[in-house]
Formats: sequence, structure tokens, C-alpha cells
Amino acid sequence: MSKIVVVGSLNMDLVTNTKNMPKIGETIVGDSFRQIPGGKGANQAVAIARLGGAVGMIGKVGDDSFGETLRNALMHDNVDTKYVFKENDCSTGVAAITVDSQANNAIIVIPGANFKITKEDIDHSLDMIHGAETIVTQLEVPIDVVHYSLLKAKEAGKYTILNPAPAQYLEDEIIGNVDLLIPNETELEILAGMEIKNEEDILAAARKLMAKGVKQLIVTLGEKGSIYLAEQGVQRFKAYKVKAVDTTAAGDSFVGALAVALSNKLEMTQAIDFASKVGALTVTKFGAQSSLPFKDDITHFEGDLV
Repeated sequence: MSKIVVVGSLNMDLVTNTKNMPKIGETIVGDSFRQIPGGKGANQAVAIARLGGAVGMIGKVGDDSFGETLRNALMHDNVDTKYVFKENDCSTGVAAITVDSQANNAIIVIPGANFKITKEDIDHSLDMIHGAETIVTQLEVPIDVVHYSLLKAKEAGKYTILNPAPAQYLEDEIIGNVDLLIPNETELEILAGMEIKNEEDILAAARKLMAKGVKQLIVTLGEKGSIYLAEQGVQRFKAYKVKAVDTTAAGDSFVGALAVALSNKLEMTQAIDFASKVGALTVTKFGAQSSLPFKDDITHFEGDLV
């Protein structure tokens, strides 16, 4: 039985590399093209599995070849796909990504089947949720499904983790069902409804969300590390210094690593350090799931804190 369940998105990333971005109406010759499994939900599930976690995925794909490929990729990484549903007459979610020689990117996301998942699908998946310890979700599926998943998880006494990305405002009743909230600065700013200019603002915004029911909160700050807030106080964590190649899925790997560490009963300080290492290793490789490290990679990781 899966100890961790991820409710979320599955996308096929269609990545084109080119020297320069095309102008409107211009046709240019690119350098390379790759199809890489992605989607925040699937990325987090694969990150959990590669780090040794027992994980199941609840999501939806279309009735096309991308859907089959994404399901097979999850199964290859030992993710339980029993409740990765298929929507007929619908495309699987895709992200068309163009990256130029300066690492600038332009992305078009077509949610496809990700936006077809329903509360009824969650009801059909309740045995997986009830058998787990931790439920992880994000915001690349309909908000009402996120809300319902968190509600059902809390009714069953589960530990809930929400990565509020892509950034958008959430109603208080959603926030109130979150045990651990993991936003970056931009997401925190939108959730709290206040401008953030410095660490004092970060702490004020975080406490505003904790007043709505969030038990713990980790604000990720990229190369500046992260800040952890709970009733016991505030702790600051530095990031590990690495040569970044591509930051895609770094946040997803951090979230997945935290879920694994906490399910293994590590203290939060140890869990955040572990997740920081995983996030650092992720940015040293290209792509989404193609960049996610394995448990042995973390064991042999020797990095310096910034």
C-alpha cells in the first residue's frame, strides 16, 4: 500500500532548443527537440519513488499516445498508477517549451485531461487515500478537486502537503486543510495578498496563512535557501551550491523529498536539509523527470552550503 499519495497533473513536455526565439510570423531552424515526461504531480510522484518512497498517483491522462507514455514512465519508476484515469476524446496535458541559447524560455501549457479530473474520481480513489499516511497536491488540476482531496484526506486523519503552484489565490477553507504549505516567494505573496520585499514581509505573510489553519510552512527561496515556520518558531536553511543547468522540477523534487523524509520519521530540520540536497542535484541536469535524482545520488552528494 502506498504510504504517500500524490493528487495532481501529468504533462508531456515538448522541449525545443534554439539559438534565438522566433519573432511573430518568423520561421527558424531549431537545434534540438525532446519529449520529456513532466507535470508537477507526476514529477513529485517520481521524485518520491526514486528516493525510496512508496507512492501512488491520482490523476488523469487523455486517450492518446502521450497518456500511455506517461503512465508507463510512472510505472517504470514504481509509482502505483491504479488511479491514473483515462479521459476519452481528450488530449493528455502538454507543455510546449522553447528554450534559447541564453536559457530564456517561452512555455504554452495545454492542461487537457488534467482539467477533466473530478471529485467523483477522488471518491473512486479513496481506498488509496485511506491507506496512505501523507497526501501531496498542487494547483495544476481544478481547484475544487484540490479542495476536495485535502478535505477527504483530513477527514481520514492524513498529513497533507500543498505546493501552491502555479501561483493563485486560495480560499480560507482550502488553506485550513493544509498541514504543510510549501510556496515560493511569489506564491506566498499571492496567497497572503500582500507585497513581499524582505524577510520581515515573508514572516508576516507566513504567519497570516498560519492564522488560517496551516500548521507548518516552508518558503523556498531558490539559491537563498528556505525558511521554516511553525508554532515553535522560525528556522532558516541555506541552499547547496551547484552549477545549475536547468531549474525545471527543482521545486517538485524538493516537495517530493520532504514527503519521503517526513514519512521516514525524520525531524523537520533533517527533512529540509535532505530536500535541499535533492533540489540542488535536480538543477544540475536538463528536463523535468529526466533530472530527478535517485536515493544513491543523495547518499554520495558532497556539496557546500551557500
